[in-house]
Amino acid sequence: MRVLVAMSGGVDSSVAAALMKEDGHEVIGATLKMWRGPSGEGPTAGCCTVSDSEDARRVAAQLGIPYFVLDYTDHFRSGVIDRFVADYRHGRTPNPCVECNRTVKFSKLLEQSAAFGCDLLVTGHYARVAQVEGRHQLLRGKDRNKDQSYVLAMLGQRELARVRFPVGGLEKTRTRELATGLGLRTAAKPDSQDICFVGKDHYRNFLRKVEPATMAPGQILDTAGQVLGSHQGIAGFTIGQRRGVGVALGERRYVVEVRPETSTIVLGKRSDLEVEAVRLSELTWVDSPVMNGEAIEVQYRAHGAPMKALWEGGTLFFETAQTAVAPGQTAALYRGDRVLGSGIIEAAV
Repeated sequence: MRVLVAMSGGVDSSVAAALMKEDGHEVIGATLKMWRGPSGEGPTAGCCTVSDSEDARRVAAQLGIPYFVLDYTDHFRSGVIDRFVADYRHGRTPNPCVECNRTVKFSKLLEQSAAFGCDLLVTGHYARVAQVEGRHQLLRGKDRNKDQSYVLAMLGQRELARVRFPVGGLEKTRTRELATGLGLRTAAKPDSQDICFVGKDHYRNFLRKVEPATMAPGQILDTAGQVLGSHQGIAGFTIGQRRGVGVALGERRYVVEVRPETSTIVLGKRSDLEVEAVRLSELTWVDSPVMNGEAIEVQYRAHGAPMKALWEGGTLFFETAQTAVAPGQTAALYRGDRVLGSGIIEAAV
């Protein structure tokens, strides 16, 4: 088949391209240009820097495959950056990588793959796709330490029918071994941990530049309404935060509430963070919806542990009370290694 490989310039997508070519497919490589600053500058860190594009280009040349750079800056701004800013303005905690996958990589890039006449879109994500009785399943990657199914939990049957994750069945160490054996320049390249449009800077500084309202000063209160101090912007806080809250009380206090309408932060005890249930919005299903009363597992951080919960019509009731659950986070729903769907946490119930 003809396949389009999204090449980030890292070792995982490099090996994914190599494996697809080794399997006899006609491979096309592409890097996405997704962020351009107000002066035209590109990202300085993350997965989309100029050096990353150069690494991807050179790997494509090593593999002898055609290579393109695709400009998705407008789609990325409207689908990812604008939402990131709006979420922080409203006191929420977004995951821009999830939105990038939702609105760009597995939407616009799938359209582009069809325009190239490709049968499949291939990425270097650590996840797996299985076909059972004519339906597609999304599964965790074999390497649980690198599993990326959480950021792919919004994918449905239409997308899964046309995507492949060649390294999803490998341990990360094996991926690097393959890259070394192939002589790929990305074999020892460190994994990127930065938000591409923020880079090495702190996200607060990014928000201060593009949306000053998120950094408006306000009061810090305790749960009884007593003023404890002041802060320089609600975007500097997220539910469950303990360090850097700006006040010293002699005992541990955590951010338990963010009130965007008054630019107020509320601090409380760890017990004040406990949440027994959350309501989800923007629900998506890999296949069919979960049935009411069904026991499932939920993961609400990219590398968090799955927690047992009961599903009731858009609400998750945790078997054990959870802490540091913030509105805006993605909740990925599982049954064992199988992804069932996802939603956005709206509020504690």
